[in-house]
Amino acid sequence: MVTNKQKQLIIESGKEFFRKNIIPSHLKNLNNLKFRDFNVNPFLINYLAAFLCGNTEPESLAKALVYPRVLGTSINTTFGTSLQLFITEIQSIVSKGSAIPGIDIEFEDAIDGRKKYCQCKADPQTINHDDVDTILAHFKQFKGIARTNKLHVSDDDLIVGVLYGSPNKLSANYKTIATTYPVLCGADFWEHLTGDCLFYHRLAKAFGEVVEEDNIDGSQLILLKVKEIADEIKNRGGL
Repeated sequence: MVTNKQKQLIIESGKEFFRKNIIPSHLKNLNNLKFRDFNVNPFLINYLAAFLCGNTEPESLAKALVYPRVLGTSINTTFGTSLQLFITEIQSIVSKGSAIPGIDIEFEDAIDGRKKYCQCKADPQTINHDDVDTILAHFKQFKGIARTNKLHVSDDDLIVGVLYGSPNKLSANYKTIATTYPVLCGADFWEHLTGDCLFYHRLAKAFGEVVEEDNIDGSQLILLKVKEIADEIKNRGGL
């Protein structure tokens, strides 16, 4: 069972992960953003600006471009590509890393007490069809190794752990795996790992606390970028 100290270490490691990897990349992407980086849909942009701000002035057009990019696509991409670093941190705190191909972490399940061999994924939509075949092949290979070494491993001991999201959002690819091996998603995964049904929500909240603790005024940074993009639109004579 994961101790309270270990759970706190996960939270602190998560915060540090955001400080070192997510926030600097997010701020860099925001700072480097230029009008040319947007694939502007001329049939939608004026509507979106009017819908958001009630007018189609350059600043409103800039907000309709900047807000989705800064608060959506860029940060999601950064988080997904950096997540393996956080998984490594989890390994060092509550489990041990695995030398077994296709297994990221090994840990004692807090619910059933059995040792689990887990491949970690980011979210309910992460994997594609080819990933399914790869995961199933890795699990099959490990089961063969386990038999050779007289290690009792059932299908339920080989799991895919999805770090965030909800089970009802799992893609068809995950559901294919789930016909043979458990796929634990979001709160379910973290409860099996830590024994704490609220830990997932505590961890998610902790990520947001980093901004307050580090006194990052994101609203002002975004407004400065909106003004910069608005000036570019003005210089172009509009969209």
